Amino acid sequence: MSAGDKARQASRRAVSSIRNFSFVSLRDLLVASGPTIILVTAAFIAAYLLVDPAPPRSVRLATGQDNSAYQAFGAQYAAALKKDEISVALQPTLGSLQNLERLRSGQADIAFVQSGSTSEEEAGKLGLVSLGSLFTEPVWLFLRDSVKTNNLTGLRGLRINLGPEGTGVPNLFRQVLAVNGVEPQELTISALENTPATVELLEGRIDGLVFSSAPEAPLIQMLLQTPGIRLFNFSQADAYTRRLPFLTHVTLPRGIVDLGRDIPAQDYHLIAPTATLVAREDLHPALIDLFVKAATDIHGGAGWFQQQGQFPSPKFTEIPVADEAAKYYRDGPPFLQRYMRFWVANLFERLWVVVVALAALVIPLSKIVPPLYVWRVRSRVYRWYGELRAVEQAWERVEEAQRETVRAELLHRLDEIEEQVNHISIPLAYADGLYGLRGHINIVRQRLKATATADDGLPE
Repeated sequence: MSAGDKARQASRRAVSSIRNFSFVSLRDLLVASGPTIILVTAAFIAAYLLVDPAPPRSVRLATGQDNSAYQAFGAQYAAALKKDEISVALQPTLGSLQNLERLRSGQADIAFVQSGSTSEEEAGKLGLVSLGSLFTEPVWLFLRDSVKTNNLTGLRGLRINLGPEGTGVPNLFRQVLAVNGVEPQELTISALENTPATVELLEGRIDGLVFSSAPEAPLIQMLLQTPGIRLFNFSQADAYTRRLPFLTHVTLPRGIVDLGRDIPAQDYHLIAPTATLVAREDLHPALIDLFVKAATDIHGGAGWFQQQGQFPSPKFTEIPVADEAAKYYRDGPPFLQRYMRFWVANLFERLWVVVVALAALVIPLSKIVPPLYVWRVRSRVYRWYGELRAVEQAWERVEEAQRETVRAELLHRLDEIEEQVNHISIPLAYADGLYGLRGHINIVRQRLKATATADDGLPE
């Protein structure tokens, strides 16, 4: 054998020796704590699956018509929630009334709904909750320049497009007409969607059209700058808000569209419902937090009709605000979500109650583990005391004539026991028991040898 091989063998023996006399026996520790670990792990997994299930990875959002503000904002919500690995399936619709129907039937989980489209009582029956109001949606009545009226009573006999019945606009504008004493049948009303209605207005085949939308809508931006098209000024806006409480009075400032070209050339008074985010009451609380957070990022800035931080808001909605949304508006985002990624924070938020319960389970179980570990370690030593006692009993029962033969057998047995004891792996903290056992083996050996000396007539 070469010197290198001898060195490697010596190294392996040293490593084996260190392993045999480590400070802790990992095997015994695992065996002693195994039942506790398995029990706690099983309880944790059961809690993960059963206690407040994880939020779904996808959600359905009903938006609005093509080229509408609802459609544009829906895309922004989808992008915002994608950062937290939530897929938002956008559902184009005609507008608020169709969105409410989709929520009622379970085809959508959340939707944009215009204030005034339903009532608190009806929302309760449908199982709907509000996540807050998002922005004002002024009523935009665009007329051709040839229409000279400055009062809604002057619309009698004109061709006005109110949009499809699935939107909230026809119902809203009928209420506006009613407070002016104008019956819908006194107008020629069409129900085209926004884009074809705009084409009809520009071609002169209708006299006016009504939108209710945020100013960011592309069609609004275009019509505000189109020659031959004018915006109706609701000079009695304050009176409308008294008669129809879901409306607010907003002002379109002079020059807001284009300061250089002075568009518009005057302040316009408008009446405006608010757009709200409405959800089914069974929407997962964590998703409510995410949508309110996204709403804060998307709608929280200053705009044409709002100040910084005015929206989103739990106000301006006739639908009861969800408890989770109200808490978010009051206290801000959940504590853990301020510092952790959504899914990690959500896991801790869901399981904190379970962790407390598990602590009540772990504490008593943890008191069992140390004694069990000590017993397992010491049992490797104690079991040999049974062998040692068997040797002593065998010697005590032996007859005088057989003593020499039995003595030799018993001494050989003691050598075997000692050899096996020398290979016991035991932590250093319990080595005293091992050395004590070796001493007791030697005591029994010396007793057998002393008996042999006495039998030979020699002094012990």
